[in-house]
Amino acid sequence: MVLAGPGLARASGAAPASQRRRYALTVAGVACALSLAAYLADMHRPGQLLDWYDLNVYNHAGLITRTFPRQLYTWQLTPGIKFTYTPFAALVFAVGSVLPWAALKWLMTVGSLAALAGIVWLTLGGLGWQGRRRVTAMLALSAAALWLEPVQRALHLGQIELLLTALIVWDMCRSDGRQWKGAGVGLAAGIKLVPLIFIPYLVLAGKFRQAAVASAAFAGTVLLGFAMLPQESVKWWLTGYFLHADNVGDVSSQLNQSVYGMVVRAAGGVKAATPFWLGLAVLIAALGLTAAALLHRRGRPVAGWLTCAVTGVLVSPISWDHHWVWVVPALVVLTDAALRSPGSRRFGCWLLAAGLVAVYGNWPVHWSGPGAFLPQGLLGFLTGPRTDHEKYHLHGLQVVSWNLYVLGGLGLLAVAVAAAASRARPAHPAHPAHPAHPRHPAPGASSPPRTPATRAAPVGAVSGRAGGD
Repeated sequence: MVLAGPGLARASGAAPASQRRRYALTVAGVACALSLAAYLADMHRPGQLLDWYDLNVYNHAGLITRTFPRQLYTWQLTPGIKFTYTPFAALVFAVGSVLPWAALKWLMTVGSLAALAGIVWLTLGGLGWQGRRRVTAMLALSAAALWLEPVQRALHLGQIELLLTALIVWDMCRSDGRQWKGAGVGLAAGIKLVPLIFIPYLVLAGKFRQAAVASAAFAGTVLLGFAMLPQESVKWWLTGYFLHADNVGDVSSQLNQSVYGMVVRAAGGVKAATPFWLGLAVLIAALGLTAAALLHRRGRPVAGWLTCAVTGVLVSPISWDHHWVWVVPALVVLTDAALRSPGSRRFGCWLLAAGLVAVYGNWPVHWSGPGAFLPQGLLGFLTGPRTDHEKYHLHGLQVVSWNLYVLGGLGLLAVAVAAAASRARPAHPAHPAHPAHPRHPAPGASSPPRTPATRAAPVGAVSGRAGGD
């Protein structure tokens, strides 16, 4: 087996542990190299894997910010395609626009690939993986994660999604003793508002200092925007510009894999869908944040912040397919749970991990011919509508196909809620905890040292303390 989780017992007659680990590391390294080689080979197919379309929007916005800032929120790359990020984000992109375009686009691609590996590495560290096993798992899981459709889409567009996700994961996996923990969340929220959901999560989890740091960092980005781009900041923050979801595109588009997009397609339009969605979004946010906080308080911080992230993608009015790069740490968590769990529970975790890859993986839309290995994904794979009008009249498997990522996200949230609820139930007096499943300390208390016999809780409540940087 390529991956090896902590605490796995050595089978009778098996090869020495050091030899098995060297073999696993070699296999994982080869798998990662082959995965990257396949990606680089397909990258050169014209117009298929990379076109940096969104990066082009960022670059133009940066150039406008440096030269004609008053046009920032009126300029359109093409009809309907405008710059919709914050004024602080425009300042960040202005710095990037100093670079030549050829350098910028490849720097973004290489940086995003590094961020992908970083997300896996940091998540494993938060789950308690160390040393050679952590390197092995990082290589193997990065090889698989590279071929998830949200990852491929983010790379294709030159999106900043992987970089922002890596920033948040780094921040969440830092030790609580770090003075500036929370600043990464605040900076990410200063670029895109969706990470603001981590602030109430930190409050509910009892991390008040981190929530305050995140809030201060976010406020700093807003103030910097007003100082450097005052008129643009007034328009973005004080005229309701950021409240209009249709500024970023068609909310009923198949690529909008949020609960709002799903409801709009079902209701036949934005006006009919909005009141129902608002109530549903509040319910999902309350449920998700409560589950996330419970998981964190019961010694499952990685499962906690991952649940918060999935909740944010679900309730955001716009969640394009590439926003679902949060399935990368989800794959890590499910794999970790499978390796730690006993018996039938292990099979269930592997089944969930396989299901996640099936739903969010890149499956070719053309099974033969020159496009056979081009990543497309199962999103809309089944015979779906071909006109704008027909998307409001989905039926049968079209409903599943057009809302695949939303349904997958709701499934992940359901697993997290079930895990939080199971941990919340007090143990029955007649069935004390097994020694192999020690009780977790109260929040703030020091955790007992892990032993080889220690096993993990069910999926979604994966063991592991927040590790170092």
